[in-house]
Amino acid sequence: MAKDITGILIADSSLEGEGEIVPIIADGDDSELENIEAPDVVPILSLRNTVLFPGVVLPISIGRPRSIQLIKDAYRSDKIVGAVAQKDPDIEDPDYDDLHSVGTLGQIVKLLEMPDGSTTAIIQGRKRILLGEFVSNDHYFMARIEPIPERKSDLKSKDFEAIIGSLRDLSMKIIKLNPNASPDASFAIKNIENSVYLINYICSNTDIKIQDKQKLLEANSIYDRGFLLMGYLVQEIQVIELRNEMQLKVRNTINQQQREFLLQQQMKTIQNELGGSPVEKEIEGYRERAENKKWTEEVREVFEKELTKLGRLNPAAAEYSVQSNYVQTLLDLPWGEFTEDNLDLANARKVLDADHFGLDDVKERILEYLAVLKLKGDMKSPILCLYGPPGVGKTSLGKSIAKALGRKYVRMSLGGLHDEAEIRGHRKTYIGAMPGRIIQNLKRAGSSNPVFILDEIDKVGRDFRGDPASALLEVLDPEQNSSFFDNFLELEYDLSKVLFVATANTMSTVSPALSDRMEKINISGYLVEEKEEIVKRHLFPKQLKGHGVKPDQLIIDKKVIASIIENYTRESGVRELDKKLAKIVRVTAKKIAMEEKYEPKIAVENLSEILGPPKFIRDIYGDNLQAGVVTGLAWTPTGGEILFVESTISKGKGALTLTGNLGEVMKESAILALEYLKSNAGLLDLPDNFLDNWNIHIHVPEGAIPKDGPSAGITMATSIASTFTQRKVRKYVAMTGEITLRGKVLPVGGIKEKILAAKRASIKEIILSEDNRKDVDAINKKYIKGLKFHYVGTIMEVLEIALLKQKVDNPKKITFGGAEAK
Repeated sequence: MAKDITGILIADSSLEGEGEIVPIIADGDDSELENIEAPDVVPILSLRNTVLFPGVVLPISIGRPRSIQLIKDAYRSDKIVGAVAQKDPDIEDPDYDDLHSVGTLGQIVKLLEMPDGSTTAIIQGRKRILLGEFVSNDHYFMARIEPIPERKSDLKSKDFEAIIGSLRDLSMKIIKLNPNASPDASFAIKNIENSVYLINYICSNTDIKIQDKQKLLEANSIYDRGFLLMGYLVQEIQVIELRNEMQLKVRNTINQQQREFLLQQQMKTIQNELGGSPVEKEIEGYRERAENKKWTEEVREVFEKELTKLGRLNPAAAEYSVQSNYVQTLLDLPWGEFTEDNLDLANARKVLDADHFGLDDVKERILEYLAVLKLKGDMKSPILCLYGPPGVGKTSLGKSIAKALGRKYVRMSLGGLHDEAEIRGHRKTYIGAMPGRIIQNLKRAGSSNPVFILDEIDKVGRDFRGDPASALLEVLDPEQNSSFFDNFLELEYDLSKVLFVATANTMSTVSPALSDRMEKINISGYLVEEKEEIVKRHLFPKQLKGHGVKPDQLIIDKKVIASIIENYTRESGVRELDKKLAKIVRVTAKKIAMEEKYEPKIAVENLSEILGPPKFIRDIYGDNLQAGVVTGLAWTPTGGEILFVESTISKGKGALTLTGNLGEVMKESAILALEYLKSNAGLLDLPDNFLDNWNIHIHVPEGAIPKDGPSAGITMATSIASTFTQRKVRKYVAMTGEITLRGKVLPVGGIKEKILAAKRASIKEIILSEDNRKDVDAINKKYIKGLKFHYVGTIMEVLEIALLKQKVDNPKKITFGGAEAK
């Protein structure tokens, strides 16, 4: 029989009686607990951070109003409650479904009003219960319960005796390892004789998660509960041992630091005796450097303050390196230091033309800036954004601008940047803090007015660490960047003299606020003629020099260059073209080095031996022998392309089928074209019901390639009209333009690239919207020589130009309600 081994001393402050001892574990045989008569319906007390086990006496603080009401009502009646743990202890006001299904029937031993006004109930667990039907929720939960008997069939076995012995040993070890353990716990574990009480006592007092305690309570067998508890105790011992080991390491580290501090103090004394401390000499060196800095009064005051603070710090302290780094950063930055601009406009133009062919808009903008600077003497630098396809020279143009102006050049890649601190820096209170990359690059440049390239600004990321694009708003705003604030410096820095040049492949991914702050210049793809000039002036001489080949050892003419461009590259820029030239030069360099005989002049026929078979088949205009086949023009990220729109009809009831991997906008263009022709059938000598007996199928070849955009609108309208009238399409004509339901032809983009594709495909005439005339006028006349442009405003104008009166050979017989098409 178990003894009354230990208890809780309570002083009753609300009920009759004086202070008394309440046992923390039941006294007697465990069967006495289960013999208590349980009512069918009991009030349910939800427990947040504990689990009540049978036989255990537990003080529970009551804080929620409904729980206080429940305890008081139960205490005045039969003192019986159902104590059930919440599934989620963070829920302040749980519903019935938020409680576990298994709890413990408890008896209120004492109810206390504490001095701080809170209520504490001393509850003894009696038996496990299963929650049943929810009965009432007037003031608190009332529910039907069903007692769960404990299974004790294995309590006489040797295995169970071993489990009990292990639990005692493990518990004593935990008490020994844990300095916070109560000494009463050791006394209780040694003296509890009843195995069931011992297991439940340890379950209640072990330091494990509430969910794990609930699993222990739900174990139907005392044997299983003891075995499961043993596993949790082993885990707890491992955690305590690891924690004690870490605390010992920390204690040893602190002792080592104290020892080092004493040694440092002794060393400092010795150094003073020998003629001064190196730290003091270092600080004096900082002060001498500061005398030549062009600081404002505010910066100078901050420097003196931080330098004084540095002198007071112990060099062994972790903060010393942070403070020293901050002072050095202030000294290294080029405060008020500027390079002198080369204001010779003729020289600037010469430098820009020597490094890059074309790009006239950018060059003119730089010359305008220089001209104003020359006249005014001082002005804020523009914020330029060069956007266009890859390989057109956006980044390298920044170097040329710096060279033309005589300024320092720095480049910062923004691709994949996702941390705002990369722009603004970290606060110097953090370990390893440093300035943002804007300030770092200015420190490296040694000048406050460099040409600063912000490369790939369209690829700036964004995540939980902040939005770098928003941080760039201050950098790229001429009205704000004169007082740019870096978190590390905690001072304002003037960026207004920096010439920022951003580059991007597309402006669609740049935030509108950031885009609005920049002066955008579109650098479109190069025409074939432009690429030929770039090869002759820049790329080929560069490759010869880079591979040690003399100009007379390798010769390529205009035909070879054109063949490489058309058959081995398909791009707006010249990056891939440069790689092909490098391959040709390398092959020649190998032959020269091995002293093999070779022909210095490369012929078109030799290209397949060096570069392999042609990778691209040139798009060539076909013919106009078949009705419904029309040539359109398309823009791609690598340049312009021609595309063919084909349509045919078959017997049916007016269904429209679209194939060729078309996007939603392109599908809508086909629907618009068909609806317009249906509503204006009379203008083409077609009956109003011309579609009633025919299905139409529109296809755009190369179905593996996704296609989208509105620019094929007039092409589709012409194809449908040609199919139903069986009229020929004019030879060597291509077209591009968006259409509306009213029959208007709207302008489209990518005109320069599309014209390039048309010339490549031997097109002679191009149909465009009237509003695209300005785009054609902006192109150098020598590059569009031989092309005839038709500017239109309506679909009917397109059809008048594109469709001949003559029908195709062997026209298809198309009847509309018995009548044949005219």
